[in-house]
Amino acid sequence: MAPIRVAALAAHFGRDVERAVNKIVGIIESASRDGIDLLVLPDASLGGYIGDLRAPDIEHLPPAVETDGPELARIVAAAGPMTVCVGYTEAAAGERYNTAVCLTGDGILGTHRKVHQPAGESLAYAAGDTFAAFDTPVGRMGMLIDYDKTFPESARTLALDGARIIAALSAWPASVTDRASRLPNDRQSRLFDLYDAARAAENQVVLVSSNQTGVMDKLRFLGQAKVVGPGGEVLAKTWAKGGMAVCDIDIDAEIDRARRVLHHLDERRVDTYRQERP
Repeated sequence: MAPIRVAALAAHFGRDVERAVNKIVGIIESASRDGIDLLVLPDASLGGYIGDLRAPDIEHLPPAVETDGPELARIVAAAGPMTVCVGYTEAAAGERYNTAVCLTGDGILGTHRKVHQPAGESLAYAAGDTFAAFDTPVGRMGMLIDYDKTFPESARTLALDGARIIAALSAWPASVTDRASRLPNDRQSRLFDLYDAARAAENQVVLVSSNQTGVMDKLRFLGQAKVVGPGGEVLAKTWAKGGMAVCDIDIDAEIDRARRVLHHLDERRVDTYRQERP
């Protein structure tokens, strides 16, 4: 495959769904003019995220939309040949999920419901139960949402399912218990970057990490969108402010080069790994 242009967005998205759709369509149109092939938007781009991790206000949760509703239909129509990942609160069968979809102008290619729920998030969302890769015009992909990337098994499952690109969509805030005076010094800022690099390097894949910025009630989001190569090297980054991390990369060539001598997936010793806690 020839080099593609990959972009990870750091931006603020609030509770107004119609405004968010208009903003996303505008971002896609601008990205199209810049030749972007893969655009990863943050978690909760449609309708925003909860405002308190420990005790979310269940009377004022982010608005939920249906996967086949008009909101995502407008984004599909805007995407054209571009592959776009976007997060939202999904309404399905009486439940609410923190969900990401990957789509093009042809429709939705893959869906992921957030599996791992920190603190009190289970009061606001039901949990997903699957990690699965899917095929896209830019290659085989998988998606993670927020806390999912804290767990190595999440990205490893996607890599073993053939994903060569992992889109990690986040609404990742600064620490809620030990906040630093400056975001770059915050413990969660360090962990956010660490997990991005580790998940890419241990699986020898390209990881495209987006994040929210700004403030939602009690949460201050970190930004720090980035593209990470299969050796864990950061190829482009936005830091704490809003913006777009963009780089051109030959996905297959870079992954094949990283795996030429050391191939982590093939060299696992699954017979030695304890599967359950004693």
